[in-house]
This record gives sequence, structure tokens and C-alpha cells, in this order.
Amino acid sequence: LDWYADNGRDLPWRDPETTAWGVLISEVMLQQTQVSRVWDSWLAWMKRWPGPADLAEAEASDVLIMWGRLGYPRRALRLHETAKAVVTAHNGVLPADPELLLQLPGIGEYTAAAVSSFAFGIPEVVIDTNIRRVHARIFSGKGAGAPSLTAAERKLAAQLMPDTSTAQGLQDANTWNVAAMELGALICTALAPKCDQCPVLNQCAWVAAGKPEPKTKAKTQSWNGSDRQVRGAIMGVLRAKGAVDVGTLQTTVEATGQLGRHLPEVSQWDRAVNGLVTDGLAVLDDKILALP
Repeated sequence: LDWYADNGRDLPWRDPETTAWGVLISEVMLQQTQVSRVWDSWLAWMKRWPGPADLAEAEASDVLIMWGRLGYPRRALRLHETAKAVVTAHNGVLPADPELLLQLPGIGEYTAAAVSSFAFGIPEVVIDTNIRRVHARIFSGKGAGAPSLTAAERKLAAQLMPDTSTAQGLQDANTWNVAAMELGALICTALAPKCDQCPVLNQCAWVAAGKPEPKTKAKTQSWNGSDRQVRGAIMGVLRAKGAVDVGTLQTTVEATGQLGRHLPEVSQWDRAVNGLVTDGLAVLDDKILALP
């Protein structure tokens, strides 16, 4: 907690004046996306749609355009659906109860706990990839958490939470979550940990064991040549033009340079277009592909 007080980043969504809705938007944007890419997008999003009712009234196409190049654009559509659900089911007020948050479109266990803790001060146990890595290294001597969240990891995280029986303990519990997350993001990183700057270096079982490599490494798919790259390039064209004839789609996309040297086969173009339509990110009408 002392380390976080001195080293925590001054991020806009951590401002005490940020609404619970703003916290939710930040948590969704930050999923698999770096803080540096989210910063300006979050500010622009909150300026245009400061509350659920504002976003609920927006067109899906405008939401996707505003999402820009943050990646995984289905997150934008889920936020749009969430805004509508908050207006319909909760009179436009985001609920604090994590169980109610879990009922909203696209809101999972982590996001529900994070919003309850960070926005409402409810001492929920928050567990993300950074926190799991910090706990694994300090207490288990492993370089990373298990491939998927385990019961043992949940139990450990709950045991580490400060006692919430006092007002100070309640405040510390909520700070604890973000402090552990920040330690993993800035110091106890996955690839190049700054162990010499770690406030718990002397208690770290992983360092004591000689920093062993994880037995299993997460599989990552190359971006270049992937269906995701092609889908992203198509979405870039749709955001810029609104609609495009599928007959000229390939030349239009390739002209943007977003695919680099990759020249997709016809089957990959078909998969990308069909996938976007299936996911609700685009509509196809009489050979015209457009934003929804």
C-alpha cells in the first residue's frame, strides 16, 4: 500500500470524480489493450457519452467508429447493449452489486468485481492477470499463474485482503486490489520484471528459487496474416467509408496498407466478412458491406 501511494499512476479513470459508469468503460477498454492506447479513447468516449443513457441512444455504427482501433470491437457492441440494459432495468443507474453487474451483457466476474471495488468501495476480491502473476511469484515461486483461474488462487487472493471490520481496513481493502494490480503492471511484469524495484523482493519465492521459467507458456497467434488482421483492416475501411461494395473490398482494403505484404486468399476474405456479419459488427445487403 505504501509503494502504491508513492508510485501509482495518475490515470484519468482513477480520478475521485470519475463516475461508476466511467470506471466500467475503462475496465472494458483495458481488457487486452494497453493503457497508452486507452487513455485518449476513454476521454473522448466519456466526453461524448458520459452516462448510460447517452450511449444507449447512440447508433451502433457511431459506437464502432468511436471505438476506433482499440481492437476486439465486439466490446463496443457489448457496452452499447449494457447501456441499454442499465437504462431499461436500472433506471439509468449502474448497480453496485456485483451479482447485478454480472447480469449485464458482456460483464464477467473480473469486471463486476473491479467496478464494485473501484467505483463503489465494496471490498470485492479482484483478480486479474497481473494480480495472479504477483501472487504466483511471491507465494508459489512460479513465474505465472495457472492457465485458468483456480480455486486455490481465489482462496489466496481472499486471504490476502485486509480486514474490512474497520473503516480504515475497508479503505485499505479497495486500495489493495488496485495496488496489487499496479505492481504487476509496472514492476512484476511478465517479460521483464524490475525485481530490483520491487517492494516485496525479500519475500518473493520466485526470486529465491532463481526465477524459474513457467512450465507452460501461453500460446500466442501471430497478428500478421491472421483472420483478426484482415477483419481489423476491413473494419478500418468501414469506419472510414461507412460502406463498401464487396466486389471492390479487397482492392480497397489493400490500398490502405493495413495488411502490409499479406495478400489474403479468397477463403480468408470470405471468413473475415462472414465473421464480421455473424458477430454483428457489419451488415451485408445486396453485396454492400456496411457498419450496422
